[in-house]
Amino acid sequence: MHKTTLICLLALSILSATGCKNKSGRIEEVQGYDLPQIKDSGELVVLTLYSSTSYFIYRGEPMGFQYELSEQFAKSLGVKLRVEVAKNAEELIHKLLAGEGDMIAYNLPVTKEWKDSLTYCGEDIITHQVIVQRNGRQDKPLTDVTQLVDKDVYVKPGKYYERLVNLNEELGGGIRIHEVTSDSITVEDLITQVAQGKIAYTVADNDLAQLNKTYYPNLNTNLSISFDQRSSWAVRKDSPLLAAAANKWHQENMTSPAYQASTKRYFEISKAMPHTSILSVRDGKISHFDNLFKKYAKEIGWDWRLLASLAYTESNFDTTAVSWAGAKGLMQLMPATARAMGIPPGKEQNPEESIKAAIKYIASTNKSLKMIPDEKERINFILASYNAGLGHIYDAMALAEKYGKNKFVWKDNVENFILLKSNEEYFSDPVCKNGYFRGIETYNFVREINQRHEFYRKKIKG
Repeated sequence: MHKTTLICLLALSILSATGCKNKSGRIEEVQGYDLPQIKDSGELVVLTLYSSTSYFIYRGEPMGFQYELSEQFAKSLGVKLRVEVAKNAEELIHKLLAGEGDMIAYNLPVTKEWKDSLTYCGEDIITHQVIVQRNGRQDKPLTDVTQLVDKDVYVKPGKYYERLVNLNEELGGGIRIHEVTSDSITVEDLITQVAQGKIAYTVADNDLAQLNKTYYPNLNTNLSISFDQRSSWAVRKDSPLLAAAANKWHQENMTSPAYQASTKRYFEISKAMPHTSILSVRDGKISHFDNLFKKYAKEIGWDWRLLASLAYTESNFDTTAVSWAGAKGLMQLMPATARAMGIPPGKEQNPEESIKAAIKYIASTNKSLKMIPDEKERINFILASYNAGLGHIYDAMALAEKYGKNKFVWKDNVENFILLKSNEEYFSDPVCKNGYFRGIETYNFVREINQRHEFYRKKIKG
């Protein structure tokens, strides 16, 4: 028997969840690791990619549509979930065939190339490319691809650009296609530019476009410009029982409350908190909770009006507010943070308990950021951490240092790199430990709170 073959067979017999390379360097599929072995191990290992639709860390907690479905599926099997992140779709398949995971939990395109190696399973998702444009413009939204002639469309290189070029040829020319090659601009950045009126049109997959509509309700994503592309989860060919379980679970649970709640959380519920004006400048009041802000702000040495500004930005002073991510109450603490900061169960929407817990969290974050020498500057980092979670702020600081900026200064330094955390080139950098993040929210969050604090200071006595 050839030595390489013998080594492979021995490895497979000892560790049935591993693989090895053959002479051509191709990863050979593992054998004999299916649903019974997964249940025996007590753990389902899913492979996925960082993105706003699949998996990301938000305020220290794992989130994402594919992540939540994976968690629900693992629970149905009676096992724990472990997530492993790949850099791209090709690496997802490579890792699966090498036995580094049991299942790909990502909308993997169904292609002839991989049908011999993979079994596609779970929900059969149909995606297509759409024109992202604005509603409420002077010109009515485009409703037919022929109307793209004489229009400026900004797209990233790759499949969006290629489809637009092909469509332009089909129409006989006339679409003004602008290929945006800058590494610091993502598809979601272009969608934001459309929402803000900086550009008129871009192209995205319909699921990504739909998710971004929850941030920008003025977007229109109705015009399709491509054929449907099938995609789904996938397992190795030798995991038929796992594939069957995934198929059965999706079929039976697509209408379940948990599945529907996940769908709504990412693709339907507005991510924007509605805001109204302050209570009464004339009477010198910001909110009904001013006395509580004054009482507890002293414990961390903050101006109470800054704490009020944070609360306004988080909840609009609505004690019953629940965010799309599950944060609750006046100070919008995530469930795990609320528990860790000592909020009694069921008291998340009690204003004093919420403020007390937020103060404890801010004090703890302040200690974690003691390396920032300037106390006033440190407040910007604390605010950013409150919104994003410390991990993403550490990543942005590391990126700032790597690219020659001051990692101890927020404005025009670290804030620029929290923006870049939504870009694969940056979030996949070895100095980043927490992956994808939609940094524009944090960038705006810190600026808005500081601006509102200045307004409060001018209008309301300290």
